[in-house]
Amino acid sequence: MAREVVPGPISGSGNCVREAVCIHTDKVYDSCRDKECLEDLRVYLGREGQELIDNAQSVKISGAQIIYVSQDVEPVPFNSGYYTVDIRFFFKVTLEVYCGLMKSKRVEGLAVYDKKVVLFGSEGKSKIFRSDYRYDEMDPQQLMRTNLPQAVVEVVDPIALSARIAERRACGSCCSNQYDISGAPDFICRCFDDVFASPECERIVLVTLGLFSIVKLERNVQLLIPVYDFCVPQNECVGTSSENPCELFERIEFPVDEFYPPQKHDFVSNDAGFDNSDNNCNSNCRH
Repeated sequence: MAREVVPGPISGSGNCVREAVCIHTDKVYDSCRDKECLEDLRVYLGREGQELIDNAQSVKISGAQIIYVSQDVEPVPFNSGYYTVDIRFFFKVTLEVYCGLMKSKRVEGLAVYDKKVVLFGSEGKSKIFRSDYRYDEMDPQQLMRTNLPQAVVEVVDPIALSARIAERRACGSCCSNQYDISGAPDFICRCFDDVFASPECERIVLVTLGLFSIVKLERNVQLLIPVYDFCVPQNECVGTSSENPCELFERIEFPVDEFYPPQKHDFVSNDAGFDNSDNNCNSNCRH
């Protein structure tokens, strides 16, 4: 029977492991990845932007970025250990609006996308209490936290694929993704310079975005890990000298890459993104 490993020094280890250490960390219990094409997302514009769209001949999308992602974790009824993760993505979309022969005008709007995934997050019955340190005050006790797993969403800024103007009366089912913008969080609204126009508009903008995301369920646990040695920095700190600043400048390498744009073969990681051989998402990640 193998000897149980406990925290402390390890003797006779052939792989230089010095001791076993108990750490407190977040363990991933389940995860999934997704590659999605988000078609016909409604873009909510400010008042000035909406006036431009009402008189525009065409529109082009020039970029999109993630400004916030909200998550809500709930247990799946009659399926112990599994949880639904409701995710809402908030995008800041930049559009180029063309009106006649005039130069295009740039406007920014808000797009929202919801998805739901089911992941395994195990079960926890303990009640968690923690104290919160405050300088020169009593340390207050935080409220008890439920022992639900923590959802973590990793996402990169989406790929802006297309944009089009649609007449509200003709868009049909594309108008189903309506949101009450008046209830948007203040920090979301502060990302835009103008006040949102009424969502009941005759003409709306629909965009298509390409989104890559990873969703994980984590729990705070104690793990026993092998330790080889203390992690001692090997590099010496480099300071500046007010007497001779040129010494610091001499240690800076010439920025060759700034003068010569990279070649096609330098973008190996980007080219790999078009490989469709492994683009199937975990079945749990379908909404």
